Amino acid sequence: MKRDLTQALARWISQGRRQIGEVLFLPTDHGFLVHHHLDSPSADLEPHTDPNAARRIAVADASGEFRPIKTTPNLRRGWLLKLPDITALRTALEALYPAMLGSFLSFERGELPGVHLRETVGRQSGMYAITKKVTDNQALAVIARNCNSEHGCLKAHLWQIDPTTPVSSLPASKTDPSIPQLPGSAPFLPLLCAEACNLLVAKFREEIKKTPYTPPPADAAPTAAPPHP
Repeated sequence: MKRDLTQALARWISQGRRQIGEVLFLPTDHGFLVHHHLDSPSADLEPHTDPNAARRIAVADASGEFRPIKTTPNLRRGWLLKLPDITALRTALEALYPAMLGSFLSFERGELPGVHLRETVGRQSGMYAITKKVTDNQALAVIARNCNSEHGCLKAHLWQIDPTTPVSSLPASKTDPSIPQLPGSAPFLPLLCAEACNLLVAKFREEIKKTPYTPPPADAAPTAAPPHP
């Protein structure tokens, strides 16, 4: 089946959708205005007409720190994109939230299955093979710290720990793409997480590595000494 993201975006806009993540995109007589949802387009904002300016906007937070995860709720404010058409709008939104338009289109078509955590860590190798040992409790703690929508990530989860074990350390709304992850959201395009990302897997490794080694009990059978050469 043909995938046309520009056409899909036009359809979503016709449905009244006006927000993705922290970004509002508003149709005008001359194209679109795009800005941070906490800013007003009538304010004294830094204007841009090139949709590729969105890449520079998305790269760092307000303090200048690099943003490794573009769905972290720390997009800087104070800018305004004035775009002439929907093609430019798509370019800008894909720069602000890479791959998210395509993910939502796949989700709409039933083509974005969630990959549960045990499957994700089960295929790790090399220095990340140790993440296969992550316990449910360790995983839940790491997910709570790194995936929460307040300061972690705005994506809605399509995955669980395993097919019968939900991620109980996050609100139930985190697994429902129809529920906004930001308060007061306009009709929106959801950001979707189909699988634990590489950065989260790295956090699992850190969690396991810092867990103190527990020696065997004193009455355990002694390990045989190696033979003398």
